[in-house]
Amino acid sequence: MARMEMTMPKMGESIMEGTVLKWLKQVGDTIEQDESVLEVATDKVDTEVPALHAGVLQEILVQEGDVVAVGAPIAIIETDAASASAPAPAATEATAPAAASDDEEEEAAATVPHVPNATPPAPTPASPAAGRFYSPLVLSIAREEGISLADLEQLPGTGAEGRVTKKDILDYVADGKKPLAPSPAAQSAASAPTPSAQAEAPAAPAAQPETKAPAISQPAAKAETAKPKAEEPKIKPAPSVSGNDELVEMDRMRKMIAQRMVDSKRISPHVTSFVEADVTELVNWRNQHKDAYKKRTGENLTFTPLFIQAIARAIQDLPNINVSVEGDYIIKKRDINIGVAVALPSGNLIVPVIHNADQLNLNGLSKRVNDLANRARQNKLKPEDLEGGTYTVSNVGSFGNVMGTPIIMQPQVAIMAVGAIKKKPAVIETPQGDLIGIRHFMFLSHSYDHRVVDGSLGGMFVRKVADYLEQFDPNTTI
Repeated sequence: MARMEMTMPKMGESIMEGTVLKWLKQVGDTIEQDESVLEVATDKVDTEVPALHAGVLQEILVQEGDVVAVGAPIAIIETDAASASAPAPAATEATAPAAASDDEEEEAAATVPHVPNATPPAPTPASPAAGRFYSPLVLSIAREEGISLADLEQLPGTGAEGRVTKKDILDYVADGKKPLAPSPAAQSAASAPTPSAQAEAPAAPAAQPETKAPAISQPAAKAETAKPKAEEPKIKPAPSVSGNDELVEMDRMRKMIAQRMVDSKRISPHVTSFVEADVTELVNWRNQHKDAYKKRTGENLTFTPLFIQAIARAIQDLPNINVSVEGDYIIKKRDINIGVAVALPSGNLIVPVIHNADQLNLNGLSKRVNDLANRARQNKLKPEDLEGGTYTVSNVGSFGNVMGTPIIMQPQVAIMAVGAIKKKPAVIETPQGDLIGIRHFMFLSHSYDHRVVDGSLGGMFVRKVADYLEQFDPNTTI
C-alpha cells in the first residue's frame, strides 16, 4: 500500500501560487498516470494539472476557489487500488512535511518553552516581520512609491498566508499611505500557523515563536482577529444600473488584463512613433507561396512570421531595445523572445512567446506562430509558453485598423503594432524617371518606455523594421 501526496506544481519561474478552478476527479475515482486531475489558474495561464502516479483519489485537501502555494499538498492518491477503501488518516498527517518523523517532531517540540494551548511553531524564514515574503514586483512598487520596509511589514496582505499582493500595495498608495497598525498576519504568524505553511517549509528556529507568542495576551489576540473584518469594505459593491442596462462582472482574465494595463501606464511613460512601409514585394511573395504552403503543410502562411523575422533582425542591430528595467538598473536581454498578441474567442487577449526567434528560419517561425495561436484559442497553452518575452508585436491590422498605440507588456520596454495593408497610389522611382503606380503600404506603430528608450532609439528601431520589410528578398524559399 502506498499513499502519494499530490502537490501544487511549479507552473513557471515567477509563479508562487495557483487558484484551484475545478476538480476534474472526485474522491474514489481511478486516475491514470499523466491524466488531468484538476484545473488551476495562475496570473499567467489556466492549465490542467496531471497526476504523477496512477491510483485512486483518496482525499482532496483543497477546495475549488482556494489559493494554494507552490509545493503545498492538494490531494492524496492511493497507488494500491485494492486498499483504496481503507480509512484516511487524520488531516494533520496529510499536511505534515513528508520528511519529518514523529520522533523528529517530538525533539523539535522539546526545544520550545511551554506556552498553554500553543501549537507547534510556524515555519517562518529568518527575516524581519515574521518572515513575510515579498515578490519582486511588490518591492519594486515600494521603492518607487517611497514606502519603507517598516510600513511594508505592517501592510495587511490578502494573498496566501497573509502575503502582500500587488493590489494590496496599490490600494495602500491610492489611500494616501495612511499610518497602519501592525499586520494581524505578521503578529499572529508564530501562534497560528496555517496548514499550507506547515506543508511548505521545514520547522523554523524556536526563537521566533518564543519571543512573539507570550507578547499577545488573550484579549489582544481577540482584538487582532477582529481587525480584518474592518477591512472588508475594500470589496466594492456592484454598481446600480437602470432597467435598460445589463450588469456583467469581469471574468478573471479580464480583471488581470485591466490591472496589468493600468500598471503599465503607471510604470512606463509611453511614447509612440509611426512609420509607413511599402511592403509590395512582401505581399507579392506571400500571394505566390501561400497556396503551395497550405497544400504541403495544411497550415496558413500568414504575415505574422514575416513581421517577427524583421523585428528579430532589427533587435540584433539595435539590442538596447531588448531590455527591461528593475529599479535603477537596466537588464539587457541576450535572448530574443518575441511575444505575439492573440485574440481569444472570449474577447480577451493573451500573449504567447516565441523563444529565440532570431534562431528560427521562416518556416520554423510560421509553424511556431500557428501552433501557439491554435493552442491559445483552445486554452491549451502551458505556463512556459507565456514566459520570458523580451519584445511584443500586436497585429491590429487583422481587425482592419491601420495603426494603433499599443500598451507595453511589463517588464518589457517596447511593443509594435502592425496595421492593415492597403493599396495606395505612389511615386515609383526608376532609372528612366518617376512613375505613378499602385503599391501596398502599411503603418508600423512603435510604443516605448521613455525612461530608457529615447526618441532616437525608438524611431530608429521602427524605421529599421520597415527597412527589412521593404527590402524583403522575393527569392526567399519556405
